[in-house]
Amino acid sequence: MQEPEEKKIALELLETEQAYVNRLHLLDQVFYTELMKEAKTGKTVPEEVVKMIFSNISSIYQFHAEFFLPELQKRMEDWNCNPRIGDVIQKLAPFLKMYGEYVKNFDKAVELITAWSEKSPPFQELIADIQKRKVCANLTLQHHMLEPVQRIPRYELLLKDYVRKLPPQSPDRGDAEKALEMIFMVAKHSNAAIAEMERLQNLWVVYQRLGLEDDIVDPSNELIKEGPIQKISTRNNSTSEKYLFLFNNMLLYCVPKVIQVGAEFQVHLRMDVGGMKVRELKDAEFPHTFLVSGKQRTLELQARSGEEMNAWIK
Repeated sequence: MQEPEEKKIALELLETEQAYVNRLHLLDQVFYTELMKEAKTGKTVPEEVVKMIFSNISSIYQFHAEFFLPELQKRMEDWNCNPRIGDVIQKLAPFLKMYGEYVKNFDKAVELITAWSEKSPPFQELIADIQKRKVCANLTLQHHMLEPVQRIPRYELLLKDYVRKLPPQSPDRGDAEKALEMIFMVAKHSNAAIAEMERLQNLWVVYQRLGLEDDIVDPSNELIKEGPIQKISTRNNSTSEKYLFLFNNMLLYCVPKVIQVGAEFQVHLRMDVGGMKVRELKDAEFPHTFLVSGKQRTLELQARSGEEMNAWIK
């Protein structure tokens, strides 16, 4: 008898889950526990740093080892009389939101490992020592830490495949489809966490370039566009190089600094986006020119091309 396709996929889910729990055990019970023990002696690295590296890995490990894997094993043992896994995965899905925190922290964790390996030779030695063990299979700590980041997309793929292979009249169809939808939402949640982290990092870089003026630094700002621009001076018919940062709520009109100590730009003017008007100017002498008028002031600006001017106006 050929095993039905959907059972093969369910078994693959179980096998990969078993391997995944072993990987989580290695991260939580070996790396985290041993590094923490050393940190407590105060010789290698501060305890806080170890906690920051491993984020909420302990909760993730416990959830999979004590709940999801045993439930899945039970299901596969009973498969012949109860061929379904959809309901178990529905119970799993809400807990996968825990991954948001881990995924969001991942880049920072890798940076900390690199930085502290340089700063603290005993820290580096301990990690190297654990990596030499058979259980690590010649892979680095960073490599093992990537596994939880990749796990949710893996669930999504396996479950999609499972739903595709289910016979139309299968008793698991309704549950499996609902489970897939839930996993899909969680994957989106995890991707949104990554996108939000990247947005804040990029915003922080912009604030540093502007010299961290405290009335500008606000995590809710959204950078829409930035770039060099020519300011037209009607008085003496000349142009000078300026730089614009357009946020959702303000336009920063800046001057590039000649001597770059810290900040790259000096903010000359802030204009509120509320009530601002923008229009193209037809000027034979200065092509690609547009006018920005706001409560604070009116600026006559020249872009490098018609395309660039349209992008700014838009």
